[in-house]
Amino acid sequence: MIYLVRHGQTEFNRARRLQGHVDSPLTDLGVRQAQAVARLLKDLTRGETGWRVISSPLGRARRTAESVGEALGAKVEEDARLIEVSWGDWDGRLRSELEAAHPEAFGRSGWAFDAPTGESYEAVCARMADWLESLPPEPERRIVAVSHGVAGRVLRGVYAQMTRDRTVEQDVPQDAVYRLSGGAIARIDCEPVA
Repeated sequence: MIYLVRHGQTEFNRARRLQGHVDSPLTDLGVRQAQAVARLLKDLTRGETGWRVISSPLGRARRTAESVGEALGAKVEEDARLIEVSWGDWDGRLRSELEAAHPEAFGRSGWAFDAPTGESYEAVCARMADWLESLPPEPERRIVAVSHGVAGRVLRGVYAQMTRDRTVEQDVPQDAVYRLSGGAIARIDCEPVA
């Protein structure tokens, strides 16, 4: 089983700035979201030991993973394959700025993969498939993965063999956990935080 988590809200999320491989700290809300996810995962895992917490190396994911690791009594591991998609030249830019300059790239599914010098959809799929293949088989998997919005979408899409359109249209909440088990995906919402 894999529990997939997106990091809590960041300063860049609040400003509607694309992050990609650029990092931004969690907001106070983001810290509370990370703590709520950690409490939910503690309940979901019923205090069982042996869970691995694997995080993207970016600080926003790592900070969220540390809350989870503390709740589960697990050391946080890093895996670069869980990193967010790179928007290349668009990393760190305001979305409103980019929408004005490149209206043709926004408003349709899959826009995140149209950025100049950015990472392709196929490349992200390949690294997510590689990560999944490196894990123990089900049902021995006991993994909590902490990743990002677009990377998490692609990971779920690869896991469930979704089409590209279905993959990129999925929700990317910061206050929920996705359970990936037996080829199925289930969303589990956290307690509301404000």
